[in-house]
Amino acid sequence: MKWVSCSCYVPCRWVGEEEGGSLSEVRARVGASHGITDLGHKLHFYDRWAPDYDQDVAALQYRAPRLAVDCLTQALPGPPHAALILDVACGTGLVAAELQARGFLQLHGVDGSPGMLERARARGLYQNLSLCVLGQEPLPSSEGTFDAVLMVGALSDGQVPCSAIPELLRVTKPGGLVCLTTRTNPSNLHYKEALEATLDRLEQAGAWERLVAWPVDQWELATSELEVVPRTSDSDGFISGIVYLYRKQEGAQVEGLRPSPQPPAGL
Repeated sequence: MKWVSCSCYVPCRWVGEEEGGSLSEVRARVGASHGITDLGHKLHFYDRWAPDYDQDVAALQYRAPRLAVDCLTQALPGPPHAALILDVACGTGLVAAELQARGFLQLHGVDGSPGMLERARARGLYQNLSLCVLGQEPLPSSEGTFDAVLMVGALSDGQVPCSAIPELLRVTKPGGLVCLTTRTNPSNLHYKEALEATLDRLEQAGAWERLVAWPVDQWELATSELEVVPRTSDSDGFISGIVYLYRKQEGAQVEGLRPSPQPPAGL
């Protein structure tokens, strides 16, 4: 499979029949995904990427799903099998695989890419999967449904906007947990600043309390030398990231947390 540039709406495309590719080709695909800032173009890109997504992120040693689930598992009270979990922007189901390995069985997922959902459905780990473009429509769930909500890898430009964060809180039970991740490499720092401003505003409003803000140096292999963690080289360098964990407060009432009048059917 070859990776080429083009002048169409999606900046790059796949050609050829071969599976996989070199690390440089994988880096090109992942780097291209980071560079698309239009949501519609991004979703189309993910539809095309879905068949190769798992092997590509494995080649880059992508650690966010495991790190996020490790963080959640340590804080969630009660037995894992009893917890109802929502995996937002679930992709192909990498987070669900980590959750199931730790005994979580009640897994629901949403994603904006039909191609990614098809791959997630094939894993057979979710009890329910729904198509939802968060930021443009509400989550298809009632207020206070889930014991924990995770969103791993989708908080960056062109993906889920910061304005959608209260929607995650809406569907979380009082006392439930919300686990989020984002990259902290140079090209994502502007988004990270906006994200943290949103997270802090919600905490100041009494909507939730921060339990963890865990910076991680070795998040995934860098896609370019400009993104490498300082004091490493591009050949073995990683970008950095961060895991956040919050607990929803009892009786949280802030702007943006009002339930949708009629949530779409699904979960």
